[in-house]
Amino acid sequence: MRTLVIDSATEACSAALFEGSALIAGAFEVIGRGHAERLVPMIAELPGKGRAERIVVSLGPGSFTGVRIGLAAARALGLAWQADVLGYPTLALVAAMARQAHPGPVTVCMTGGHGEWFVQDFGADSMPENDVRSLAPAQAAANARQRVAAGSEAKALTAAAGSDGAALDILPDARCFPLLPEVLLTASLSPLYGRPPDARLPAA
Repeated sequence: MRTLVIDSATEACSAALFEGSALIAGAFEVIGRGHAERLVPMIAELPGKGRAERIVVSLGPGSFTGVRIGLAAARALGLAWQADVLGYPTLALVAAMARQAHPGPVTVCMTGGHGEWFVQDFGADSMPENDVRSLAPAQAAANARQRVAAGSEAKALTAAAGSDGAALDILPDARCFPLLPEVLLTASLSPLYGRPPDARLPAA
């Protein structure tokens, strides 16, 4: 089965095409902004324009805009190609990538909104040990559990926590998708924003 993997939830943008677990081709770019302009051309540059029987997309948390762009592209291609569409948690892929260098438990710490960080702990089996939390840096440092941290704020977390553990500056990369446990894939394509929306409906 061919699988197209899309990840545009962070400042990185990536797409990869697999035959089974074998990578056919993929691209990864740190672009900050502009995912809407770059993602579709990136997919089109893959062999066969990325066409696959299955599409897997990052659900977040991360950039609200990036998450929505990836989901919109996955849904549209799934409809056009009559392909199955599944989602995965962004931080879980970062944890799986980190364990390639440091097997064992890891705390993933990524840039969030309003100066906060998205934080989640993963065990040695790459499974989440708790829910994603959006925390202020000081609170995240006080709650740091693992000696290995990974993600865009990993170095800042270890410094704030006064830890001598490893800090891996990692952004999610669709080309590393086979490292992710299949059990974490879901048919529910609801975005994982990691924190409540900024806008709230007025009280009745």
